[in-house]
Amino acid sequence: MRRAVIAFTAFLGGLVFLLAGPAHAGPADCQGLRGTLTFQGQPVNGAKIAVTTESGQPVEEVTTNAQGAWDVQVEQPGRFKVTLDTATLPQNVEIRGGNNVRTPTVYEGNCSSVLYALQAKGAAGQQQGDSGAGQSTFWAQAAQLTFEGLNLGLIIALAALGLSLIYGTTGLTNFAHGELVTLGAILTYMFNVGFGLHLIPAAVAGVILAGALGYGQDRFFWGQLRKRGTGTIAMMIISIGVAIFLRYIFLIFFSAQTESFAQYTAQPGIEIGPISAAPKNLVAMGIELAVLIVVGIALTRTRTGKAARAVADNPALAASSGINVDGVIRIVWTAGAAIAALAGVMLGLSQNLKYTMGQDILLLIFAGVTLGGLGTAFGALVGSLVVGLFIQVSTLWVPPELKSVGALAVLIIVLLVRPQGILGRRERIG
Repeated sequence: MRRAVIAFTAFLGGLVFLLAGPAHAGPADCQGLRGTLTFQGQPVNGAKIAVTTESGQPVEEVTTNAQGAWDVQVEQPGRFKVTLDTATLPQNVEIRGGNNVRTPTVYEGNCSSVLYALQAKGAAGQQQGDSGAGQSTFWAQAAQLTFEGLNLGLIIALAALGLSLIYGTTGLTNFAHGELVTLGAILTYMFNVGFGLHLIPAAVAGVILAGALGYGQDRFFWGQLRKRGTGTIAMMIISIGVAIFLRYIFLIFFSAQTESFAQYTAQPGIEIGPISAAPKNLVAMGIELAVLIVVGIALTRTRTGKAARAVADNPALAASSGINVDGVIRIVWTAGAAIAALAGVMLGLSQNLKYTMGQDILLLIFAGVTLGGLGTAFGALVGSLVVGLFIQVSTLWVPPELKSVGALAVLIIVLLVRPQGILGRRERIG
């Protein structure tokens, strides 16, 4: 068995080195400009974008598709002028800062991304004719961002809950957990678009299959490493390799293109006071809350939940009390993978699907788990909500490109004051 584990690890490491090369290269047939227009998490369809050379010679005029995406290929690299026609934007939407012209540079064999930050007309930060109206607009935007922060925080909480449960019972800091999030979204997409199932049964099938794969992952890989006495640091490093390996598997089968589910892609918002919310976001938040409550009750009231808490506290004592530690860990892995897959489905509903979507929020997942308290399920929920809220609300004062930096700054400050996290317990060292 030792030889098998060593051989598999060597094989995995070899694949990582073989596949890591193309990570930073774009598709071979890509040389041009591309971008995606979204407003409050929803794609903007039908916006016109004109591309010219730096000297003003027309190149191409395109319109964003149902996913808000657009793409222009160019024959020669160089500097170009990209103009967004503001008259084709929705009536209540404008460009942050008012500048609708970008001048990106296209290099040979590469695609350059062109970004436009959209906001509601009259948003905070612009001059207002009436100070009272400006203050009202500020609080309306704050309410909207708070709602979006809760939505993001609940998605992060789902993913963080699975990571926290796995860490609590095994001590493994799993850097491949983001790929479990991506796996859930891709499996659901496969059942939904590939097999033609409606999104709801496709999501159920994707979550169940992801849970089964989580069980198999522990049964045939992580469990074998634990039996051989592999340390937690070594397993953490292995998880990095597993993450890269899975990411490239997703790239091979899913491609680097951005996709979306067949249903519920673009919905008109429902006005609830100052908040505009798509119906799918309200339903998704209800499902997320229900799952978090059910898991919390299961951990505190059921026999399996109590056994999982016992294993997290002291595995040796739990085993001497007659608890099947390996069985409990596999149940946790199954549940953790299924919950992470559900988070991927919800994330795919809020934004488009891509093979790096789990990697993109992995740092926020770790921030939520660490902020709430490592190994505590309720701590993961609290920490994730704090991270989600701060990320979205902070855009009232900082550029959207820097919103994640502020959340991580809050994480550092809280841990300096309370190293165990919000709901974590102090531990004796030494």
